[in-house]
Amino acid sequence: MLRLTLETNPHARLLLEALKQSGCTVFNDRHFSCENCDGCVSGGFDAATSQIVLCQNNIRQQSHMNRVVTHELIHAFDHCRAHVDWFKNVKHLACSEIRAANLSGDCTLMNEIARFKFGLKGHHQTCVRDRAIRSILAVRKVSKETAEKAVDEVFDACFNDLEPFGRIPHSKADAKRAYRDFQNRDRYTANLMFCDNRTVEV
Repeated sequence: MLRLTLETNPHARLLLEALKQSGCTVFNDRHFSCENCDGCVSGGFDAATSQIVLCQNNIRQQSHMNRVVTHELIHAFDHCRAHVDWFKNVKHLACSEIRAANLSGDCTLMNEIARFKFGLKGHHQTCVRDRAIRSILAVRKVSKETAEKAVDEVFDACFNDLEPFGRIPHSKADAKRAYRDFQNRDRYTANLMFCDNRTVEV
C-alpha cells in the first residue's frame, strides 16, 4: 500500500518532488517505517529522525494510506523548509497541523460525510481547525485551551500557505493539476528570467 501511494498518488508524488528540490530527498527504506501502534493512531512524523511512522495495524484501505502518507509528508516538507520547533513551540506545531489537515485530503466532503460531519459555508475551515486541535492534543501534553489558542493565533496565515500545492487539492483531479503545475514551475520561471534578460535592439 505504501509503495502504491508513493508511485501513483499525485499528492505524494508532488510532495516527494518538492522535498527533493528543497534538498531533502526521501528514501523509502530510510524515511518510512511501518509499525504496529497503540490505540487508533494512523501515523506520525518523527522530527528527531526525519522518519514517517505508518501504523500498519490501523491502516486498512488504500485511500486511508494515501491520506496518512500525504499528511505526514506535509510535516516532513515543513520540517525541511523551515526551522520548526516541534517540541517547544506549540504555534509551530499548530501551523503544520493546519497545513496538513488543509492539504492532505483529511477534510474533503466525502471524508466528512463518512464521519457524519458536514455543513455548508465555511465547513472546510471548521474541519481543518478541529483536526489540527485534535492532532496537537494527540502528540503534546497541553490543555485543549492551549491547543485552541495556538491554532486560532496562526490559523489565517497557515491555512493560506498552500506550498507546495499552490491550491487546496479538494479532489484527486485537483491534486493532478497541482502536480502538473509544480512540474512546470521551473519552466515558467526560466521563461520569465529569459524575458527579463533579453536585450531589445532598436
